[in-house]
Amino acid sequence: MITLTINGLQTSVEEGTTLLETARFLGFPIPTLCYNEGLSPYGACRLCVVEISEGKGARLVSSCTYPAQEGLVVRTASERVLKARRMILELLLASCPQSKVIQDLASAHNIRQQRFKQEYEDCILCGLCVRMCEEQMVAKAIGFRGRGEHRTIGTPFDIKSEVCRLCGGCMYICPACQLRCTYTQPELAICGGCANLSPPCVEKEGFDDMLCYMDPCVACEIKKGK
Repeated sequence: MITLTINGLQTSVEEGTTLLETARFLGFPIPTLCYNEGLSPYGACRLCVVEISEGKGARLVSSCTYPAQEGLVVRTASERVLKARRMILELLLASCPQSKVIQDLASAHNIRQQRFKQEYEDCILCGLCVRMCEEQMVAKAIGFRGRGEHRTIGTPFDIKSEVCRLCGGCMYICPACQLRCTYTQPELAICGGCANLSPPCVEKEGFDDMLCYMDPCVACEIKKGK
């Protein structure tokens, strides 16, 4: 067994357990986009970042791919972590502004507008469809092609795949293909109208080491009841 500390709570887990699995087992919510329990972790979106170690040696890692280590100190909701997640969500919104999945994640992190040029891409390269096709459907009909800004997903040489069974699994799991938000001016605001969100209270001075990680937030629920 491996002993580590998450958000000040010491716990023991089996070797090979990831930080994301450990945090969720303890009830600490970590947002994810490219992660799915039925698929191998990929770490593409970086939305699940957490902060490990302390002091000048502290750094951000993707919790879905980082294994639990003996004596590790982890923070899932430090100021640095939340700033990184908001930046990632703004970049994702610039790529795919009308994805309801991304819209809801942005609203949950108190993002009302994003500062980057809208690209209106149909793919955020999260790799969910590729892993679904290979690992669950055992087809390998699609995959990544090219590198850098020219990286895309599709069939080899753009030739119709003979192994594709038209199961629709790739569309089912894709955050860009799922229900689209029909907001007509996505560059102006993140509406969050269908997410039924409570006002966040993580913007507090003097608490940069650990901010609110409760879901739902206890303080917000108490305010709501008054």
